[in-house]
Amino acid sequence: MRAVAAAVAAFTLVVAGCGDDSDSGSDKPEANKELKGDPIVIGLDEDSTGPGASYSTIAGKTIRDAVDELNAGDGILGRPVKLIVENDESDPTKAPSVIRKLLDDGAQALLLVTASAAVNQSKPVIQQAQVPSIAPIAISQTFATPPDSDYAFSLANLLDNFVEVYCGAAKELGYSKLAIISDNTPTIEGVNGLLKPGLEGCMDLVADETAAVDAADVNAQVAKVKDADPDLVLVSSVGGNFEVLVQNTLKQQLPDVQRFSLASIGNQPDIWKLANAGALEDLVFMGSIDQDNPRTEELQDKLRGWRGDDDYNLTAYDAQAYDSVQILKQAIEAAGSTEGPAVLDALQAINGYEASFGADGFSISFSPEKHTGADGLCGLVLTHFGADNKPDGAWDEYQPPC
Repeated sequence: MRAVAAAVAAFTLVVAGCGDDSDSGSDKPEANKELKGDPIVIGLDEDSTGPGASYSTIAGKTIRDAVDELNAGDGILGRPVKLIVENDESDPTKAPSVIRKLLDDGAQALLLVTASAAVNQSKPVIQQAQVPSIAPIAISQTFATPPDSDYAFSLANLLDNFVEVYCGAAKELGYSKLAIISDNTPTIEGVNGLLKPGLEGCMDLVADETAAVDAADVNAQVAKVKDADPDLVLVSSVGGNFEVLVQNTLKQQLPDVQRFSLASIGNQPDIWKLANAGALEDLVFMGSIDQDNPRTEELQDKLRGWRGDDDYNLTAYDAQAYDSVQILKQAIEAAGSTEGPAVLDALQAINGYEASFGADGFSISFSPEKHTGADGLCGLVLTHFGADNKPDGAWDEYQPPC
């Protein structure tokens, strides 16, 4: 969740397969001209200019790649796939109208990769329209659980799983005094509302500081944390410059205190180079990438080829975005139709889909009673940073039981 370059405020009617100059030298698949019939229309709600842009655009780019791959193969139901895109800027007040715009433009299924607070406000519109919708990178329990969740699905492990893993590590390693530093975005306000009660059940919350997401200095907040003498500090943020600022300051003021983070910073390669030398070393984040998963390795190879970048670092957002497109294809083809109720039934019948993220063997399943796809904790991998400010694999000190 990452400084964001200014971009067009809204993307509309973007046909899958339209590349840009940045893809020159890549191994992008060419469209299959034998695909026939009206296109299957997928709507994408992507934050390209707001506080969630630093992670939303990562997922959005991979969704485009996945749709290109479908159009180079057999499409969906032998028909081409068209991607239309809108931008809600992670603003909960804008999200419902953005979803209505996508539906008015013909979307037959929706992918939502914007902030959880915005995604959640879309639920009544989705429910009324009866359009199957997946929020692949959302970690809030709210989207895919009642009310208004009949057509809403999620893939990633949710915040209750985060609590279970954080508390498991605290118990195993003897952490008892927790400090939290957060940004002031609506997304993190919502995350903390679900996260903090669980964490307070296993540790004493000795400091709880917040700063503006565009803050230029957090020395005052970190000084208060230092005075509270925690043995563990959790940074709860959408990532980006804010997280780098906090991590730089924590490394300076509390160099020997263990730091945890959410998923954001580990999935934003562009910001790692903004941190001071060694500032991210030993930081542990809630990752979802395990290179021992063969589907993870396969997807990373695909993205490196498509993007012409042999050093591209696969993120959880990439993997979850890619899997969401594959799951939609599977459901629509099983239904033999794009009719909402038929696709809903097919989604609810998906069982044991082998994910491109998590440990080898981690799977995604749905049912009429279960729209949160993760099957257990193995979609989460506590991952640590090395001295070069890059993720350095699974943290040896603790991992969730699989």
